[in-house]
Order: sequence, then structure tokens, then C-alpha cells
Amino acid sequence: MSFRRALLPRSAPFASGVSSRAVAALLDRLEAQSVECHSIMIVRHGHVVAEGWWAPYSAGRPHLLYSLTKSFTSVAVGLAIADGLLSLDDRVVDVLPEHVPAGISEQGRRVTVHHLLSMTSGHRTDSLTEAWQLEPGDLVKGFLRVPFADPEGTRHTYDNATTFLLARMVERVTGRGLPELLDERLFEPMGVDHAEWDRVASGAAFGFHGLHLTTEAVAAFGELLRREGRWGDRQLVARDWVRLATSRHIETRPAEVGGGTEWLCGSGYQFWMSRHGYFGQGNNGQLCVVVPEHDLVIAVTAAMIDGQPMFDAIWECLLPGLDHGESTRDDEILADRLRRLSLPPVPGAAAPERIAEARVDASAGDSPLPDGTMVSVEPAGGGWLLRLGSSLTVEAGHGEWRESSSLGRPVVAAGAWQGDTFVADLYVITGPHRVRLVVAAAAGTAVATWNTVPLTSPDLTVHLRSPLMTRPDVA
Repeated sequence: MSFRRALLPRSAPFASGVSSRAVAALLDRLEAQSVECHSIMIVRHGHVVAEGWWAPYSAGRPHLLYSLTKSFTSVAVGLAIADGLLSLDDRVVDVLPEHVPAGISEQGRRVTVHHLLSMTSGHRTDSLTEAWQLEPGDLVKGFLRVPFADPEGTRHTYDNATTFLLARMVERVTGRGLPELLDERLFEPMGVDHAEWDRVASGAAFGFHGLHLTTEAVAAFGELLRREGRWGDRQLVARDWVRLATSRHIETRPAEVGGGTEWLCGSGYQFWMSRHGYFGQGNNGQLCVVVPEHDLVIAVTAAMIDGQPMFDAIWECLLPGLDHGESTRDDEILADRLRRLSLPPVPGAAAPERIAEARVDASAGDSPLPDGTMVSVEPAGGGWLLRLGSSLTVEAGHGEWRESSSLGRPVVAAGAWQGDTFVADLYVITGPHRVRLVVAAAAGTAVATWNTVPLTSPDLTVHLRSPLMTRPDVA
């Protein structure tokens, strides 16, 4: 990856009052619980004191943030409000009148920016799928058609479509696309030059998901929030907005959020309240945690189904080590460990003389590759070329990762022979997902499975094209 200018200054843990042993204990806890991290960055008093990437993930590569994107959309709303172009009381039907369905309910007419930000419009469950089924070409109209089960402003329901509507409202009143607005007002002044966005089929940014940023850019965003919108000598985001957006507006309930203890502390404006501070969160463990009372920010990218173990490790291992730095020798030991972080390559033999051909069995469902796809494994340069159908060729290393990008976005892969079976892990390195490919040479069959199925589509080729342009299936 090309060199990128640092967004935040660096400091040894000891110099910023952070115990390296506490950071090591956090890493030990995650390892013991088999929590798959891709990166972690800890910022104290505005300085990065610990940072690490589990190979094949790396510092310069943007990572899909999933719903952590929502917190950035919240900031965009704050920019529009500060400019006098939008208000919390503005109604969807007034800002986006051409998207109002015939026969809209009275409650639909009353839904405001506040209700969208706090996810209190009145839907009892996430309206996204139903809204797209009702109106495949107009999610705003579909959202307004989904029946409202509760009075607006009374109950929090995690509802992805609310943030889509906010993005469209911001774009309408500012005359700018959401990515362009945030580039100009947030990312460029901060020095972030690598924000990437996935988009719906129309070309619009999702708003509720799809932003790709490096770990340091996520940490810098958290630090901007901790400083209440100030970056250097510029007030990029209104202080009042940061305070408002990161304050508790509504209680959260287990049935609605589906998370652990941390998700039951209440909701702000597209932020979650926490036992300590607040956070933005995306599926599979993408986190930006801000703890103002300790001048602390933690950014994480990961592939974990349950994020609560990460929070427990932060609170129980890291927090007790603040203001208790031991020694510079401990700092050196931690730095060496962080440099050597790695996910394990597939174990097994190289067997450079072996080749295999097989057809994919996708009967288990959610397969990354269509049923019947031809797969071939061919030795190449100490590793393999994996041909997956007619359009996708992936390079895989033995005991190391190799990168290829035949469809636009990179995939990083490693493999090995385990007896008569070839096994490879294909990392969609711009996000949390990877594919395990198992080829039974004698039987001529192959099975491909996701570690966690992507929310937008199980089709591997979709996630290797740039920009990703999709929407959840509505068939």
C-alpha cells in the first residue's frame, strides 16, 4: 500500500499513562475467547499509544464499516442543521414530497428528522426489507408505506431505513451527495483521503452502511468527537451537535437491539450509549468507542458476531491500566507483539505436483459461488491459481497470503493440501468476510462457505467489484 500521512500523533503507552500490560491483557482475553480482530487502535490524550493489524489486514487498507456508517451520516445531518438548512422538526413529507406515497398515514406525515435520528418513527421491527419489497425503486416511499405499530417518539427500534432517509434529506437540502459533503466538510480537513462508499443500484450511498475507512481514520473520527467537533484550529462539527448526537434520547430494549449489555444503555442520534461514554458500531464488530472521561478512543475492525466480549475486555482489562504505565521495557514488548499479529494461514502441505478440478455443491445455501461452478486448483510459483468459474481467478499462497484483484477489489488468499483435500481461505480484505473453499479432489466436489454471510449478498463476485452497487434481495 502507498504511504499515507498520519492523522494522529504517536506516543509510547507509558508516556500517555497507559499500561502496556493492560493492553496485553486485553489481547490475551480476545485470543482466549477466539475473538477475531482485524485491527485495533487505542488513542489516549489525542495520541495513538497502541495499534496493530492481524495479517493479512494492514494499516493502509480501508475496511467496510457496515452500520458504523450511520454515525457519519448523523454528523452530516448536524452539518446541515448548523448551516440552517435542516431542523430536527422537519418532516420527511415536506423535505422529500415526491417520495410521499398515495394514502400515506397520518403518522407517516408526522415523522421528523428527530424520529429518524433516534429510530423512533414507530416501526416495531427493522423496516428495510419490507420497504424495499413494497417499493423496490424507492426506499423512502416504501418506508412510509410500512405500517407504524407504535406512536412516533415512544419506542426505539433499530431501523436501517431511517438512516437512508436522513441521507436523502441531507442531500436534498444541501444539494450535495452524502460522500461529497463529508469529503468537503469532514474528511479533507482532517486529512482523510481514502473514504470509499458502497452504493445502492441507483448510485446513491446507502447512508446506513457501506463506508470504508482505515482504522486510523475511524480513530480520528472518534478523536474528533471526543474534542467535541474540533480538529486543530477548526470547528468542523458544531459542539452542540456532537453533544446532542452523543446524548441518550431513548431507552433501548433487548428485543429490539439483540446485543449484549452495552446495547441496553440507550440510544443517541445514530450513536449507542455505553457504560462508559458512547460508541458507533457496525455489523461483525466494527467499532468506534469514545470514553470522554478518560480521554480515550478505541477503534476496532473485526469479524465477530457478538461485540460484547470486546467491550468487556476494554472495560475489565484496559480501563484499570489507565494512569498506571509500568515501564518503557513493557512498551517495547507490547510493540513487538503488535507488529507480529496475524491470523493463521491454512495448515497443510504444498504438494506442488497436485492439481484438482471440481464442481461446487451449493446445496447448503448462502454459498459464495453458484451451484455447479467449476473450480480448478493449479500449482503456480509455490502457491496456486484458483479458477472459480469463468470470471474469477484468485492467487493463493502456501504459508503466506497472496493478493489478486481480477474483478476490481482485492482478495487475499492462502491454502494447503490436507490429505486428499485442498483447503483455502479467501479474504475479502476490504471487509470482515472470508470464504473457506474446500475441494475434495477424489470426489470432484467443492464447497465454499462464508465465515459470516455478508448482509447485502452472499455472491462473492459482488463483493469483489468496485464500487459495490447492490441492495438486499427482495425476491
